[in-house]
Amino acid sequence: MANTGNTLLALITGAAIGAGIGLLYAPDTGENTRKKLKKDAQDAQDKLNKRYQETSSNLSDRAKKARVDFEKRLEETLSSASHKADDILAAMETKLEELRKQNAKLQKDKPGNTSGNKPDKAVV
Repeated sequence: MANTGNTLLALITGAAIGAGIGLLYAPDTGENTRKKLKKDAQDAQDKLNKRYQETSSNLSDRAKKARVDFEKRLEETLSSASHKADDILAAMETKLEELRKQNAKLQKDKPGNTSGNKPDKAVV
């Protein structure tokens, strides 16, 4: 671990010294070199800003598409669930009607049931 840190420090120090020597022996004057460095830094900043804007725009577009896709899938799921619930309710209503008919038939066929007597309560 310590070796890695020392090696990294030596590389960074060597790069800094090399850059300093390069600037000292540059063919241009200090003023021209500073202007070039400033221009290069500005160009790099402009490129970075452009990439940032592009990335931001792409992410925004993707987020909008994902939201629309999610809303569409949610609507489809809710619609499907609603149709299934309607089918279940219809089946239950049909079964309930069948049970009521069976109960009425059983009450009618019950021995000892006369027309003058009060009918028993229906069991559903």
